[in-house]
Amino acid sequence: MEELQDSDTASLLETAREVYKGAFRGVDPEIAVSAPGRVNLIGEHTDYNQGFVLPMALQMGTMMVGSPRQDGIICIVTTAQEAEEPKRVQIPVPVEGGALKPGEPRWANYVKGVIQHYRAGPLPGFNAVIASNVPLGGGLSSSASLEVATYTFLQQLCPDDGDPVAKALACQKAEHTFAMMPCGIMDQFISVMGKEGHALLIDCRSLETRLVPLTDPNVVVLITNSNVRHTLTGSEYPTRRRQCEEAAKILGKASLREANMSSLEASKALLSEEMYRRARHVIGEIERTTKAAEALQSRDYKRFGQLMVESHNSLRNDYEVSCEELDELVAAAVEVPGVYGSRMTGGGFGGCTVTLLESSAVEEVVRHIKEKYSKTATFYCTKASSGAKEHPL
Repeated sequence: MEELQDSDTASLLETAREVYKGAFRGVDPEIAVSAPGRVNLIGEHTDYNQGFVLPMALQMGTMMVGSPRQDGIICIVTTAQEAEEPKRVQIPVPVEGGALKPGEPRWANYVKGVIQHYRAGPLPGFNAVIASNVPLGGGLSSSASLEVATYTFLQQLCPDDGDPVAKALACQKAEHTFAMMPCGIMDQFISVMGKEGHALLIDCRSLETRLVPLTDPNVVVLITNSNVRHTLTGSEYPTRRRQCEEAAKILGKASLREANMSSLEASKALLSEEMYRRARHVIGEIERTTKAAEALQSRDYKRFGQLMVESHNSLRNDYEVSCEELDELVAAAVEVPGVYGSRMTGGGFGGCTVTLLESSAVEEVVRHIKEKYSKTATFYCTKASSGAKEHPL
């Protein structure tokens, strides 16, 4: 099992530097920044419904190193083995009337989108290398980590006004317009604003945030990667989002955040069975998330764990975004004494589960899951980390 340490950041930086020297004539980079992935403790599929979410930044992230160049060219290299070819992309700095466009390879669209929507200018050309240890497609937000790292890198080249909310929104816009994924705001927010030793309660309607301490040394967050990715995600995510928007419209609300269980029940006859269940998940999950933040604040881990399990059951039964592998992992985790709760995390159809447990129970939980799980899982023991930052070279 991987015990995630800050030394992982140091080795990621070293990797990026070495690749940079190899790719750009042995010269050392002048700038290094990183942005973390995230795990969402509770509040799944609520962000695009203007609800509450409770993520924390991880000790895994994306590192970007590079230097400016004077010829108006941007050259980016990725070290990600899973990224499609070519791994080296060259584009012009966007100028007025000459916007960048999404295209192939797809990994570069996240970077291009952020460059296009960057809030200051004019940008110089630059060389950059990207290295990441966030598993792709694991539901730990490798894409937001890449977007926020890119934005943070651009801030070193050509500073903007430093507004963290506007930064997160620009990165979200990049994902909408270049990666064509209609994501909510959670991933970019936590990657920008994460704070060590804290989860972050985000109100996705007002964009207000509240830090919730998670510093108890006897409590650990265990991420279990199912190592399966079901390809439904691409089409299912926009479908769920559309169903929620339609349900809100029928209920006469701007979003499902405005609805409650009694208004949903009163209008049940107007909704299809499927749409009713989608709305029931979201409305229930918004309530669970605010209760969970209170439980965490008061160190009531037992209550927090119960809410996690309720969240998973709702995602499985009402929102239908879980899968056999995730259900197996959650069922195995909660069988072990010392586990407070477990649930799928991320968009669903594979990826990871998140488990809150006593630190003394970690080894037994890992052993038990390995025994019970029909495939091979990867485990990461982690604590709440900080958001995007610059690294001295």
